[in-house]
Amino acid sequence: MGQVQGKVAFITGGASGIGAACATTLAREGAKVMITDLTDAAGTKLAAEITAAGGTATFRHQDVTDDDAWPALIAETESLYGKLDIMVANAGIGIMVPVWDMTLADWRRQTAINLDGVFLSAKYAIPAMRRSGSGSIIMISSVAGLRGSPGLAGYCA
Repeated sequence: MGQVQGKVAFITGGASGIGAACATTLAREGAKVMITDLTDAAGTKLAAEITAAGGTATFRHQDVTDDDAWPALIAETESLYGKLDIMVANAGIGIMVPVWDMTLADWRRQTAINLDGVFLSAKYAIPAMRRSGSGSIIMISSVAGLRGSPGLAGYCA
């Protein structure tokens, strides 16, 4: 324990998978974590598990594409924990369908979450990190961004 003792981390898409592993590990290493996701039940449960294990965690519902909601979530994180040191831009989805069958709405939803969500993570974390004096932004990606995969044109983009 202690690698991130006293740090404050914000994890998007943090209710399951890689995001939940990031939240659990950061909390175990001493960070206070703000977990956000669309999946309220899983996020609330994870925050409770982290707290029960002796860590500090809060869960809030978040759609990472909602530009208007970001300032309040960052402000709440700073209010609860005093600062923001770490942003883990993890939220992402993959819609597996051949490009010729994909709807424009699905394309836009996927790129809004996977690209715009990362942009907004950085946009709103950077001012908070400047107030803290430093910070780290971790953008989770996939090897699929380096080479194409059948049925995952939008995800690979």
